[in-house]
Amino acid sequence: MSPYIYGERNGIHIIDVLQTLLCLQQSVNYLVQAGKDNKSVLFVGTKKQFANIIEVYAKKANAYYVNQRWLGGMLTNWSTMQTCIENLKLLDKQEASGVFDSLTKKEASLLIKRQLKLKKYFGGIQEMKKIPDIVIIVGQIREINAVKECNKLGIRTITLLDTNCDPTLTEFFIPANDDSIRSVDLILNELSEAIVRGKLNLV
Repeated sequence: MSPYIYGERNGIHIIDVLQTLLCLQQSVNYLVQAGKDNKSVLFVGTKKQFANIIEVYAKKANAYYVNQRWLGGMLTNWSTMQTCIENLKLLDKQEASGVFDSLTKKEASLLIKRQLKLKKYFGGIQEMKKIPDIVIIVGQIREINAVKECNKLGIRTITLLDTNCDPTLTEFFIPANDDSIRSVDLILNELSEAIVRGKLNLV
């Protein structure tokens, strides 16, 4: 990442903001075209402080998201994940139709607990019919399993990279402080806007 580091202050690397803007523009251009082509996009970021903004910007772009925990095989073992999603949909349907009300308190409690657990991990991909065309990743080191699965399947990735990350593991990257809520918020806003513009053909 040295070409993208402006300097060092008190032992902390400072990212070159100009490089961030250039890389961000490349990703934006790519996502505008992806939006036009109706490509499916998955946002991934499981740091607790980013859970809300990951969900907000994914929904804004009519995309999918994983913001709690990346389960091993989430993409490479998609058929198993689909079974979990179908179980979640069935529980949602049973709840809506009043099935839970006809059960004993203990039985209903067990089903609700199961439903909440499935929703926690699969709620953001509940409507995803197939593996995504593009994955946007916040935090390469933390989400390394997602990175590896995408690379194994040939899924294109856009990754926010901090100074200790590896740019060779992703097609597109944006040098940024992946611990900063403000930084992540600004970048995800631009990326989600790009997808929306592409879908609406507003360039």
